[in-house]
Amino acid sequence: MKKALITGINGQDGSYLAEFLLEKGYEVWGILKRNSVAENQTYRLDAVYGHPNLKLEYADILDLASLVRVLQQSQPDEIYHLAAQSHVRISFDQPIYTAQATGIGALNLLEAMRLICPQARMYQASSSEMFGNSIDADGFQRENTPLQPVSPYACAKVFAYNICRNYRNSYNMYVSNGILFNHESPRRGTNFVTNKVAKEAVKIKLGLSKELVLGNLDSTRDWGHAKDFVKAMWMILQQPTSDDYVCSTGKSRSVKDLVDYVFGKLNLDVQQYVKTSERYLRPEELHHLRGDCSKLKRATGWEPDYTFEQMMDEMVDYWFAYYKNHSK
Repeated sequence: MKKALITGINGQDGSYLAEFLLEKGYEVWGILKRNSVAENQTYRLDAVYGHPNLKLEYADILDLASLVRVLQQSQPDEIYHLAAQSHVRISFDQPIYTAQATGIGALNLLEAMRLICPQARMYQASSSEMFGNSIDADGFQRENTPLQPVSPYACAKVFAYNICRNYRNSYNMYVSNGILFNHESPRRGTNFVTNKVAKEAVKIKLGLSKELVLGNLDSTRDWGHAKDFVKAMWMILQQPTSDDYVCSTGKSRSVKDLVDYVFGKLNLDVQQYVKTSERYLRPEELHHLRGDCSKLKRATGWEPDYTFEQMMDEMVDYWFAYYKNHSK
């Protein structure tokens, strides 16, 4: 039985990845950062909580000793590093914490891995935000596109990306970066734009809200489904040698396109209900993201199962079911 360790197991990606690996027969270890409300720590893991092959441990990526302890206990074959301060806008409010959690956290895990289980394979959750406004001539971003980050979050991710490459080359460790573009699901936090739009649109439709307030409607993103992307994470670690891969859908849409689709699906008037506020603008904006994942597809055969529309339909349906259940 293969053993995998997931940092950030209770996040959107971590919870889907745990389910995916358990279905494949793995023993899955997960790191939880202690929260004073215990129920908030595992609600995304409801589908697998109590599974005999799921083992959860308290640790923190800023606490090297706790990482060493968990690696000693688990002795994993594969490590998926997903834990981070992952909200770009909030990284401007908490830049130092973001640098520590998102950047130094990866270094802590690499060092613990080097000391305890250097033979393991590690996946680092890198981000399309690292590219900033750097775009190749054909309108895409790919593995060799220059990295020009425009947020503290993206700067921290660039550090994590590069320190992973450094450990790979310096110590002959198997460390792969997955440069994932935006990926969403009903488990996405509601302070991220896709789930914020889905939730507020449903609330407006049900008469529970009167408006949706957003920031820059012209920004474009390459949005895929988290379930598809965690499958790519696993496929990346099954390759004979470690490397860096972009994971994306290759299609970009603006925030306005997103709003128009969801509100159109619910027969709601965008002009009536959608407002903008400077509060949700970033000090330095990232305007356009669209990824070329041809390298990943060639190496692994990966293909996404979800379309953008299917993903957003699932999120809208989730919120209708949520409010129906909570109205009783």
